[in-house]
Amino acid sequence: MSGSCCRFVRTPWEVVKVKKIMAEEGLVQNNEFKIWIMAEVPSVIFAAEEFAQLVDGFSIGSNDLTQLIMGADRDSGILNSMGYFDERSPSVKAAVKMLIEAAHKHGKTVSICGQGPSLYPEFTEFLVNAGIDSISVNPDTISYTRRLIASVEQKIILNKLRSL
Repeated sequence: MSGSCCRFVRTPWEVVKVKKIMAEEGLVQNNEFKIWIMAEVPSVIFAAEEFAQLVDGFSIGSNDLTQLIMGADRDSGILNSMGYFDERSPSVKAAVKMLIEAAHKHGKTVSICGQGPSLYPEFTEFLVNAGIDSISVNPDTISYTRRLIASVEQKIILNKLRSL
């Protein structure tokens, strides 16, 4: 596993404790100092509404989230060749959508980093349709991804206009 034992945020009480420690050092969450967490473990997805009341935003670590949802080490050649490590999995997509909906319900921002959006245009299209706020991609895919996102957003707008 790529993460260390203490890198992941797993529970809301961890956020509360860390915010208290930060405040003791003069770092207080406000309009100029935002607190975001990585959404890399399933517990963050399941408690997203509770986390959303504590933080300003989420960044989905799609590689770790996929690994932990699918129970497949991303560095395992055997499992990868069998298709287990794939951000396009219905389970991973359901988790991402659940997080976006919970965060937006509380006015919070959601971004994503990881290989998925750079590798799979259909995953990027899913993210845009799900309402993701920002997407990080590899430098060599920036131009293509910008055009893809613009195209998907145009389709969304046209569909909304058609339904009027």
